[in-house]
Amino acid sequence: MQASIPSIVGQMIVFAIFVWFTMKFVWPPITKALMERQARIVDGLAAAEKGQKALAEASSRSDEALKQARTQAQEIVTAANKQAQLIVEQARGDAESEKTRIVAAGHAEVVREIAQAKDALRKQVGELAVSGAEKILKREINAGAHADLIAELAAKV
Repeated sequence: MQASIPSIVGQMIVFAIFVWFTMKFVWPPITKALMERQARIVDGLAAAEKGQKALAEASSRSDEALKQARTQAQEIVTAANKQAQLIVEQARGDAESEKTRIVAAGHAEVVREIAQAKDALRKQVGELAVSGAEKILKREINAGAHADLIAELAAKV
């Protein structure tokens, strides 16, 4: 049994040296690697959380931009409709004034043609009256000599 005590003491010394060596040279790099990994995980989680916040913020900004675009599009459509109504109203006004002008021109043309027709009718009536008087008197009447009489007759007709 005595031989086993020095071997136990030797094993204890070797184990103590092993523990000291492990604590001095092995544990610090392992601990450092664990701490670095923990820091990276914490940074990754923070970055993920920051990314989620940025995504939510970008989503709200895009929703707001979309609302503004829809509002602006609606305003443009409304303005275009108003412009179209104004153009239609202006075209109606122009058409109405053109109609009035055409009707007035037509009326003036009718009045002029009526006056021409009356003049032509007066001349024909005058000629018929002269012809009738010529037949009644059985002689020829000098139209130049009786021009005043013919004009007076035509004016009465």
